[in-house]
Amino acid sequence: MTSSSERFALEHAIHVLSPARKVVVTTGAGMSKESGIATFRDAPNALWANYNPEELASPVGFRNNPTRVWKWYRDRRRMIAAARPHAGHFAIARMEELYDEFLLITQNIDNLHHAAGSRNLVELHGNIFRYRCFERNHPAPDVTGDSDVPPRCACGALIRPDVVWFGEMIDETDLDRSFSAIAECDAVLVVGTSALVHPAAGFPAMARGHGASVVEINPDRTPITPIADVFVSGRAGELLPPLIDGIRAERA
Repeated sequence: MTSSSERFALEHAIHVLSPARKVVVTTGAGMSKESGIATFRDAPNALWANYNPEELASPVGFRNNPTRVWKWYRDRRRMIAAARPHAGHFAIARMEELYDEFLLITQNIDNLHHAAGSRNLVELHGNIFRYRCFERNHPAPDVTGDSDVPPRCACGALIRPDVVWFGEMIDETDLDRSFSAIAECDAVLVVGTSALVHPAAGFPAMARGHGASVVEINPDRTPITPIADVFVSGRAGELLPPLIDGIRAERA
């Protein structure tokens, strides 16, 4: 941050978030991008650039060619495993201790929030380092994920990544927990998201509808910006640490 307007926006965000008791934070691919993980949409390095998403991230694609899908996710896991949480991830983890109730809802599957220490967390789209049975949907905890072909579950079915694919529903328990937190929160902090993927894209408006404050931190404006009480333009890794420090100081 260099301009006075940026500093003012951050100070405003601190004042909005400090008095809250129940806070929800939502994060998207922008958080991961700052750790060096390519997003689905950013050309020329988009993850889907050389592939048809329906062939790599759908139940039909897996059924038609499980080996190709398995290898693609294996390579993604290896790439993601080399990434590390940045200062923004650690700042969000520190937020948990500041509020009576706190929930982090992320669309990211990279496990970086866990690695940074977040515990009150919903991973809406799953986690690429977990696995489950393709046919019966139960967890498959003993998979290494490094083979060239998908291994078989104890029940005989193929094992797949525990992520939400195109055409699939988000886990009902995760949805219920997210909607409940949004319905009861005093404030929502939105970080690093394009605000195009639902249901997460609709959470800020839902919270705003029952009187909660909305703070957005993103490099660029999004569909959430017009309803936000404060929009702070910039990178999460640079803005979140001073934001959390400021909230802690005001609540002391």
